[in-house]
Amino acid sequence: MNQKSKGAIVITGASTGVGKATALLLERQGYQVFAGVRQQKDAESLKLNSSGNLIPIILDVTKIEEIKSAAEIVELAVGETGLWGLVNNAGILVDGPLEYLDIDELRWQFEVNVIGQVAVTQAFLPMIRQAKGRIINIGSVSGKISSPFFSALCASKFALEALNDALRMELHPWGIEVVLIEPGSIASTAPDKVEASLQKKIANMSSIARAMYGDIYKFSLEQLIKSNRMGISPEEVANVIQKALKVKKPKTRYFVSKEKVMLNFLLMLAKILPDRVCDAIQLQELELKN
Repeated sequence: MNQKSKGAIVITGASTGVGKATALLLERQGYQVFAGVRQQKDAESLKLNSSGNLIPIILDVTKIEEIKSAAEIVELAVGETGLWGLVNNAGILVDGPLEYLDIDELRWQFEVNVIGQVAVTQAFLPMIRQAKGRIINIGSVSGKISSPFFSALCASKFALEALNDALRMELHPWGIEVVLIEPGSIASTAPDKVEASLQKKIANMSSIARAMYGDIYKFSLEQLIKSNRMGISPEEVANVIQKALKVKKPKTRYFVSKEKVMLNFLLMLAKILPDRVCDAIQLQELELKN
């Protein structure tokens, strides 16, 4: 490892969005960055945008052999110094009415957003313990408030919240910080992907499902696309991740959103209002659409 480096960092899901922005920012700030990507073309793109202290590694969080290989590469590079930070950023979105949600897609949502995070953490934790480093998990406001048609994503983020909190307490004896970053809407390439597949998703629904849910489901996805395009930039989230890695005593949670005040208000309401009242607040717009 570069002796002038502030420390070594592993980031998953670094090909686009928050992962890519974080990898490039941390490299500029003097960290040795190992950026996990799934495809060689993404590795080459990162190299072109970096200044030489960033090492792309092929890392699909659902493939144990790739996780093991990536850990071996990093361990060889960092030696006894260990790993200062692991940023568990990889994630996907599975959406649709729960009544008709493909069970294999639901499993895949958890395989990437939950099981993959645990597998990567287990692989790199011995190196983190060596450096008395820290783990940064990228959650979401979806881990606080569940929304219709996004049950799979919300469930995976709720699960990540629980794993994060348990791990934070389990690793306390070794002084290893475990931090959760909870972004709201993010202006990344994700809305473009959702929009590009929107009509296909509606078309692939059965005629019965389409008659029951099609219009409201389409409206929900359109609202998600609109919200994300107006969201915070990946660079803003990257800045918060950098802070969580840098400060002596990080917060256990960092909430990052343009709608921070409104979302905090909704979270407060969710704690004190009956469930049916909270449901009505979310459903009002959908009911008006219907």
